[in-house]
Amino acid sequence: MTIKLVPGKVDAGDIAAILNGAAAILDSRALPRVEKAAAIIARAAAGDAPVYGVNTGFGKLASTRIAPADTATLQRNLILSHCCGMGEATPADVVRLMMALKLVSLGRGASGVRVTVIRQIEALLASGVVPMVPVQGSVGASGDLAPLAHFAAVMLGEGEALLGGARMTGGAALEKAGIAPLVLCAKEGLALINGTQFSTAWALKGAIEAHRNCATALVTGALSVDAAMGSTTPFRPEIHALRGNPGQIAAGKALMALLEGSRIRDAHLEGDTRVQDPYCLRCQPQVTGAALALIEQALETLIVEANAATDNPLVLVDTGEIVSGGNFHAEPEKKKKKKKGLGIS
Repeated sequence: MTIKLVPGKVDAGDIAAILNGAAAILDSRALPRVEKAAAIIARAAAGDAPVYGVNTGFGKLASTRIAPADTATLQRNLILSHCCGMGEATPADVVRLMMALKLVSLGRGASGVRVTVIRQIEALLASGVVPMVPVQGSVGASGDLAPLAHFAAVMLGEGEALLGGARMTGGAALEKAGIAPLVLCAKEGLALINGTQFSTAWALKGAIEAHRNCATALVTGALSVDAAMGSTTPFRPEIHALRGNPGQIAAGKALMALLEGSRIRDAHLEGDTRVQDPYCLRCQPQVTGAALALIEQALETLIVEANAATDNPLVLVDTGEIVSGGNFHAEPEKKKKKKKGLGIS
């Protein structure tokens, strides 16, 4: 299965599919803007005006000019110098999601990379090459530098990767997969290691798993009601509408749907002397619903981040400018307008 990613419109369903093993490609409608941004970067790299990370060094070396002939070396060295993570390997599903999120970010057409870079990431995802990314390293303050560098190194034929369950060098993995190592152009190394895709991938996995736990809790809760010959009255929508909490309303609706047509429930509608069920049965919408609402709030925030362009500098295609900012800082905010989540039906 292959998911087509539309930058700005990737949703929780796309994320869940990738975590479950789907490959990913970028929607072709994003490519013209990507090409325009790459052309702007190419002109800047050949020009006289200093542009950070394009024809200059990085950090304190921002005032050092880089000759066009040294551009590829600069970008390659940037990747290799940041491969300084340590610890055990990040789970493959998180790494693959990180790669897919980088596709989305680059697909916004604000990073200035060539389409060749995007095709390389797509090829890695399609062939099952999973870069070995240590779990520890610089994360969140100036982009997820170390984790993204370990991923990008494999694109260059360096580092280590998994392929078919076997661990090998990045070069060997590319060769076995029939993928040529990438030679970077101006800013492309910087675009690959600046960003929040590692942080976001981990957070999305946790949020989606938590959401799944909530859905499972509702199923087991409905089974418990049946096993205890309980009542569905506490799940009636009128009760939850009077409180007005969306998570509670959704949980009550799900429990009613799960118990609809239950023969056990129908069998004790008459002659049951109990006045009401225990808390653990009748308060399920209030408890599980509250958790569900918080998790969906987190998902809404993370989905915005999953669709974001988060490297630096960024290319404003409409004006032709290359501007420095701080989108790489991993501090996403709560989104106010509710977007469609995973759902619990």
